[in-house]
Amino acid sequence: MTCRVGLLWDSPLMFSRLIEDCGACCEMVNPYMLASPFWRGRFVALIVPTGFANPAYSNLLPALRASEGRIRRFVENGGRLLAFGAGCPREDAYDWLPFPVTYSFGYGPRAVRFAGESRYASLLAGYDPAAVECDGSFPAHGGETLAASAAGEALLVGKAIGDGMILISSIHEYPSREFLREFTCGERETLF
Repeated sequence: MTCRVGLLWDSPLMFSRLIEDCGACCEMVNPYMLASPFWRGRFVALIVPTGFANPAYSNLLPALRASEGRIRRFVENGGRLLAFGAGCPREDAYDWLPFPVTYSFGYGPRAVRFAGESRYASLLAGYDPAAVECDGSFPAHGGETLAASAAGEALLVGKAIGDGMILISSIHEYPSREFLREFTCGERETLF
Protein backbone atom coordinates (compact mmCIF):
# COMPACT_ATOMS: atom_id res chain seq x y z
CA MET A 1 0.00 0.00 0.00
CA THR A 2 1.34 3.42 -0.95
CA CYS A 3 0.02 6.81 0.14
CA ARG A 4 1.13 9.77 -1.99
CA VAL A 5 -0.80 12.96 -2.76
CA GLY A 6 -0.19 15.91 -5.03
CA LEU A 7 -1.74 19.04 -3.48
CA LEU A 8 -2.24 21.57 -6.27
CA TRP A 9 -1.82 25.19 -5.15
CA ASP A 10 0.36 28.28 -5.58
CA SER A 11 2.03 28.11 -2.16
CA PRO A 12 2.18 25.82 0.90
CA LEU A 13 -1.11 25.23 2.73
CA MET A 14 -2.04 23.94 6.17
CA PHE A 15 -4.10 21.32 4.30
CA SER A 16 -0.83 19.48 3.60
CA ARG A 17 -0.31 18.98 7.36
CA LEU A 18 -3.69 17.27 7.65
CA ILE A 19 -2.87 14.99 4.72
CA GLU A 20 0.51 14.08 6.25
CA ASP A 21 -1.09 13.50 9.67
CA CYS A 22 -3.31 10.92 7.93
CA GLY A 23 -0.23 8.98 6.83
CA ALA A 24 0.23 10.14 3.24
CA CYS A 25 3.24 11.81 1.70
CA CYS A 26 2.07 15.19 0.41
CA GLU A 27 3.85 17.04 -2.40
CA MET A 28 2.94 20.63 -3.24
CA VAL A 29 2.40 21.07 -6.99
CA ASN A 30 2.35 24.72 -8.03
CA PRO A 31 0.76 26.00 -11.28
CA TYR A 32 4.14 26.23 -13.06
CA MET A 33 4.92 22.58 -12.33
CA LEU A 34 1.41 21.49 -13.23
CA ALA A 35 1.39 23.24 -16.62
CA SER A 36 4.94 22.23 -17.55
CA PRO A 37 4.99 19.38 -20.07
CA PHE A 38 8.40 18.32 -18.67
CA TRP A 39 7.43 17.92 -15.02
CA ARG A 40 6.36 14.46 -13.90
CA GLY A 41 5.07 13.21 -10.59
CA ARG A 42 3.72 9.92 -9.31
CA PHE A 43 0.68 9.98 -7.03
CA VAL A 44 -2.22 7.92 -5.79
CA ALA A 45 -4.37 11.08 -5.66
CA LEU A 46 -4.40 14.74 -6.65
CA ILE A 47 -6.32 17.29 -4.58
CA VAL A 48 -7.46 20.71 -5.81
CA PRO A 49 -8.44 22.89 -2.81
CA THR A 50 -11.37 25.29 -2.49
CA GLY A 51 -11.03 28.59 -4.31
CA PHE A 52 -8.90 27.29 -7.18
CA ALA A 53 -10.74 29.40 -9.81
CA ASN A 54 -10.77 32.64 -7.82
CA PRO A 55 -7.87 34.84 -9.00
CA ALA A 56 -7.85 36.57 -5.60
CA TYR A 57 -6.65 33.28 -4.06
CA SER A 58 -4.94 31.30 -6.78
CA ASN A 59 -3.55 31.21 -10.31
CA LEU A 60 -4.34 27.51 -10.61
CA LEU A 61 -7.22 27.56 -13.13
CA PRO A 62 -5.10 28.36 -16.25
CA ALA A 63 -2.65 25.59 -15.27
CA LEU A 64 -5.50 23.11 -14.80
CA ARG A 65 -6.81 24.00 -18.25
CA ALA A 66 -3.33 23.60 -19.76
CA SER A 67 -3.06 20.17 -18.08
CA GLU A 68 -6.47 18.88 -19.15
CA GLY A 69 -5.05 15.97 -21.18
CA ARG A 70 -2.58 14.94 -18.48
CA ILE A 71 -5.33 15.02 -15.85
CA ARG A 72 -7.50 12.75 -18.00
CA ARG A 73 -4.65 10.26 -18.54
CA PHE A 74 -3.78 10.32 -14.82
CA VAL A 75 -7.33 9.35 -13.89
CA GLU A 76 -7.79 6.86 -16.75
CA ASN A 77 -4.65 5.05 -15.60
CA GLY A 78 -5.93 4.65 -12.04
CA GLY A 79 -5.35 8.01 -10.37
CA ARG A 80 -7.85 9.68 -8.09
CA LEU A 81 -8.78 13.36 -8.27
CA LEU A 82 -10.63 15.38 -5.63
CA ALA A 83 -11.54 18.93 -6.65
CA PHE A 84 -13.30 21.26 -4.24
CA GLY A 85 -15.42 24.35 -4.95
CA ALA A 86 -14.18 26.93 -7.43
CA GLY A 87 -14.94 29.72 -4.95
CA CYS A 88 -16.12 32.29 -7.49
CA PRO A 89 -19.10 32.87 -9.80
CA ARG A 90 -17.65 31.07 -12.85
CA GLU A 91 -19.94 28.46 -14.37
CA ASP A 92 -17.04 27.19 -16.52
CA ALA A 93 -14.58 26.68 -13.65
CA TYR A 94 -14.51 22.90 -14.20
CA ASP A 95 -14.07 22.91 -17.98
CA TRP A 96 -10.70 21.18 -17.54
CA LEU A 97 -12.38 17.97 -16.39
CA PRO A 98 -13.10 15.14 -18.86
CA PHE A 99 -16.87 15.48 -18.36
CA PRO A 100 -19.21 18.49 -18.36
CA VAL A 101 -19.76 20.34 -15.07
CA THR A 102 -21.61 23.58 -14.43
CA TYR A 103 -20.86 25.33 -11.14
CA SER A 104 -23.14 27.72 -9.27
CA PHE A 105 -21.44 29.82 -6.57
CA GLY A 106 -23.36 30.40 -3.34
CA TYR A 107 -21.70 30.21 0.08
CA GLY A 108 -23.64 29.02 3.10
CA PRO A 109 -24.60 26.06 5.30
CA ARG A 110 -26.60 23.24 3.79
CA ALA A 111 -28.02 19.95 5.02
CA VAL A 112 -26.08 17.25 3.16
CA ARG A 113 -27.70 13.93 2.28
CA PHE A 114 -25.90 11.07 0.59
CA ALA A 115 -27.76 9.28 -2.18
CA GLY A 116 -27.84 5.75 -0.79
CA GLU A 117 -24.75 3.89 0.34
CA SER A 118 -21.56 5.59 -0.80
CA ARG A 119 -17.97 4.69 -0.06
CA TYR A 120 -17.34 8.46 -0.06
CA ALA A 121 -19.78 9.24 2.78
CA SER A 122 -16.75 9.29 5.10
CA LEU A 123 -15.88 12.67 3.55
CA LEU A 124 -18.07 14.22 6.26
CA ALA A 125 -17.29 11.87 9.15
CA GLY A 126 -17.38 13.93 12.34
CA TYR A 127 -19.37 16.82 10.82
CA ASP A 128 -23.00 17.66 11.49
CA PRO A 129 -24.69 16.77 8.16
CA ALA A 130 -27.57 19.13 8.99
CA ALA A 131 -25.33 22.22 8.63
CA VAL A 132 -22.26 21.80 6.42
CA GLU A 133 -20.60 24.88 4.93
CA CYS A 134 -20.69 24.78 1.13
CA ASP A 135 -19.59 27.26 -1.51
CA GLY A 136 -22.04 26.34 -4.23
CA SER A 137 -23.53 23.46 -6.16
CA PHE A 138 -23.39 21.66 -9.50
CA PRO A 139 -26.71 22.27 -11.29
CA ALA A 140 -25.60 20.32 -14.38
CA HIS A 141 -22.94 17.64 -14.70
CA GLY A 142 -22.05 14.44 -16.48
CA GLY A 143 -21.33 12.45 -13.33
CA GLU A 144 -23.30 10.80 -10.56
CA THR A 145 -24.71 12.89 -7.70
CA LEU A 146 -23.33 11.27 -4.55
CA ALA A 147 -24.58 13.89 -2.08
CA ALA A 148 -27.13 16.68 -2.35
CA SER A 149 -28.68 19.40 -0.23
CA ALA A 150 -32.19 19.12 1.16
CA ALA A 151 -33.27 21.29 -1.80
CA GLY A 152 -31.77 18.77 -4.24
CA GLU A 153 -28.62 20.72 -5.16
CA ALA A 154 -25.74 18.40 -6.15
CA LEU A 155 -22.90 18.98 -3.65
CA LEU A 156 -20.69 15.94 -4.30
CA VAL A 157 -20.36 14.45 -7.77
CA GLY A 158 -18.39 11.37 -8.76
CA LYS A 159 -17.34 10.01 -12.13
CA ALA A 160 -15.29 6.90 -12.86
CA ILE A 161 -12.97 7.47 -15.81
CA GLY A 162 -11.01 4.44 -16.97
CA ASP A 163 -9.41 2.84 -13.89
CA GLY A 164 -9.63 6.01 -11.78
CA MET A 165 -12.14 8.28 -10.07
CA ILE A 166 -12.94 11.98 -10.05
CA LEU A 167 -14.81 13.57 -7.16
CA ILE A 168 -15.92 17.20 -7.20
CA SER A 169 -17.24 18.71 -4.02
CA SER A 170 -18.62 22.12 -3.12
CA ILE A 171 -18.39 21.19 0.56
CA HIS A 172 -16.30 23.94 2.11
CA GLU A 173 -14.74 21.85 4.89
CA TYR A 174 -11.60 19.75 5.16
CA PRO A 175 -12.32 16.11 4.37
CA SER A 176 -12.33 13.81 7.38
CA ARG A 177 -9.22 11.90 8.40
CA GLU A 178 -11.03 8.65 7.66
CA PHE A 179 -11.76 9.76 4.10
CA LEU A 180 -8.20 11.00 3.51
CA ARG A 181 -6.70 7.73 4.74
CA GLU A 182 -8.78 5.78 2.23
CA PHE A 183 -8.70 8.17 -0.74
CA THR A 184 -4.97 8.92 -0.67
CA CYS A 185 -3.74 5.33 -0.35
CA GLY A 186 -3.74 2.66 -3.02
CA GLU A 187 -1.92 -0.33 -4.41
CA ARG A 188 0.16 1.81 -6.76
CA GLU A 189 1.03 5.33 -7.80
CA THR A 190 0.05 6.70 -11.20
CA LEU A 191 2.27 8.87 -13.38
CA PHE A 192 1.10 12.42 -13.88
